[in-house]
Amino acid sequence: MLGSAPLCLRSRFQLPYPLEMLLRTLLLRLYRLPVRSVHRTPADLGLEARDMEFEAVDGARLRGWFVPAEGTDDGGAHPVVVVMHGWASAAEDLLPAAPAVVGSGLSMLLVDARGHGRSDAVEFMSMPRFAEDLDAAVAALRTWPEVDPARIALVGHSVGAGAALLVASRDRRIAAVVSIASMAHPREVIARSFRGYRAPQALVRAALRTIERTIGHRFDDFAPLRTIARIDAPVLVLHGLDDDTVPTDDAKRLAEHGPSATLRLVPGADHRSLDGFLPVLPEIVAHLRDALTRTPTDQDA
Repeated sequence: MLGSAPLCLRSRFQLPYPLEMLLRTLLLRLYRLPVRSVHRTPADLGLEARDMEFEAVDGARLRGWFVPAEGTDDGGAHPVVVVMHGWASAAEDLLPAAPAVVGSGLSMLLVDARGHGRSDAVEFMSMPRFAEDLDAAVAALRTWPEVDPARIALVGHSVGAGAALLVASRDRRIAAVVSIASMAHPREVIARSFRGYRAPQALVRAALRTIERTIGHRFDDFAPLRTIARIDAPVLVLHGLDDDTVPTDDAKRLAEHGPSATLRLVPGADHRSLDGFLPVLPEIVAHLRDALTRTPTDQDA
């Protein structure tokens, strides 16, 4: 979950430069993005979609599919749900949810983050960079006359869920969030993964500091546990009871910290596959429709 920001965070515990560069190189290999091809498109599900292209903050090309709901070509401004996949995944993995969302009258924009799917390749990524790509997509949508800039919701999975929470924490116009299988704090997840290798604590601490310096952000600044506390919009926190990557307790802690969060634990759902969440798709759609179809009077109440 690395990113390519400048090495700007200093610490009195900093490793000697050659050792830090060696550790950084090893971490880049450990977290490198797998290459995968896109095989499924909206057309495979009988959906009409427009191929979209946006520019990321570094000039890379982001690609996605815009799937309009029926009746949104009337010249009015309509709500949109922006969807962001997780680490080493792609927009195509969330396509099975599209017919239900679009069928409810909500248009969708499914985005590939940099280094994923059909977007431009990069050396590595991070949760803040996923959030940058979501920001770019939302900013582009708000320039479209057919989109209501105050009725945009975010749906994210795994790292994409953390990115959605980060975006919503600093953009008060985001109307709702659905967080699927988000971690509570990246430091905990990374430290836990290193413990699986039986790495010495000194090495774990050095790796955590090196990752922070590489991505240019402290974990505490973008940890979902912190960002969800700053979101007033309704947040649906979904988590699979069979998730062996991110503990269920992470979802419980997120819900406890979110002022407008609702927790839904899903039996049979794990971390990698989204199929286990399809049984609760009607609840997801209801959450989104409730937030996106309220009148201004309702929202001000």
